[in-house]
Formats: sequence, C-alpha cells, structure tokens
Amino acid sequence: MTQESYDLVIFDCDGVLVDSERIAVRLDARMLADLGCPLTEEEIVERFLGASDGELVRAVEERLGRSPEPEWWEPYRRACEEAFENELTPVDGVVEALKEIDLPICLASNGSHEKIARSLRITGLHERFAGRVFSAQDVPRGKPAPDLFLHAARTMGAAPARCAVVEDSRYGVRAARAAGMRSFGYCGGLTPAEWLAGEGTVVFDDMRALPGLLLGE
Repeated sequence: MTQESYDLVIFDCDGVLVDSERIAVRLDARMLADLGCPLTEEEIVERFLGASDGELVRAVEERLGRSPEPEWWEPYRRACEEAFENELTPVDGVVEALKEIDLPICLASNGSHEKIARSLRITGLHERFAGRVFSAQDVPRGKPAPDLFLHAARTMGAAPARCAVVEDSRYGVRAARAAGMRSFGYCGGLTPAEWLAGEGTVVFDDMRALPGLLLGE
C-alpha cells in the first residue's frame, strides 16, 4: 500500500509524538517503590508501556491486596506534570516527518484528554492536531482493543482498511491489527523491535523515515 492509498494516518502520542516514556517509567518506578510494591524500570516497560493509567492502578491494588490510601496518586501526578514541563520534547525526527506527510492526520492515545493536551502544548505540536485528538476516555475500551482506532477513523470519515497507524507499543499494534489497519511500529524509543513485529506491521527506528515508508519506499 502506498501513501496515496491511505485516507488517514493515526498517531499515538506517548513515545511516538512526544518523548515521554523515559520520564514516565522513571517516575512510575519511584512511585511503586514508595508504595511498597517495587518494580524495575525494565519490568515497568514490559508490563505497562502503552497501557492506560488504569492498568497501573489495578496492578498496584493487586500487589498490595487493597486499594492504596485516598489521594495516593496526587503527589506523583504533580511530579509527572513538573517533569513534563521541564523535560518533555518531541520525539526525535517527528516534526520533520509531520511536515512531509501530505495526508489527513489525527491522534489516538490511551492517555486522558488533559494529559494529551498538556503534552502537545509543551512540545509545540498542539496546532498540528487541534480538533483531531481521540482518547481512551472516548470509548468503552482502550488499546489493545480496537475501539479507539475505529472511533477515530469513523469520526474522521476514513475506512479502517485505508488507515495507517503509527505506534510504539504492543498494545498499539495489537489494536491496529484488531481494527484492520496497517501499522508502523516505531522502535526508536524503549520498545524492542521484536515486540512490534508481526502481521501488517512495518517496524522502523528513525521517525524521519516515516514519510517514505508511507509511500512504500
């Protein structure tokens, strides 16, 4: 399939547009240690990269055998916001790639609308996706279910088979496959290439290569 065959390119946010995964994993490790259920950064990547915050909360409750104290999340939410404000940047090469892609684009992320909006504002990407942002908050099930991608395609007026999805997590490429969409798995961040490889997925490690890949080059 060539770029002319796509009616829509759907981008994930964390790890695809904004280089947030390393920040989040570092803070998640600190949070879990403080709560008495420590995991290494490698274990956090393995279990939660690309998942919703709800998945992490459920894992904490399972490890503790109870719900944490009320408001336990608040200090880490504030720490995450502060770290993002000070450290968050666009993924290397993504600004150049977006300038070259001559197709309708949108964003579909397991993150909340508030989190997505903040990340786009900090990195200067907001205007590129204004009015075309979709969150797992909008659908019954987030990734790896196909609901979010199907909702984005339907809203944007594109048939699933004519959509390309740009992802960096196993949850994301699984959701794209379930939605009947072609996926482009970015392994230039924390995700090993083998986690993304599979049917209907092109794996790549340089975001600047994406426009050419969409053209079938």
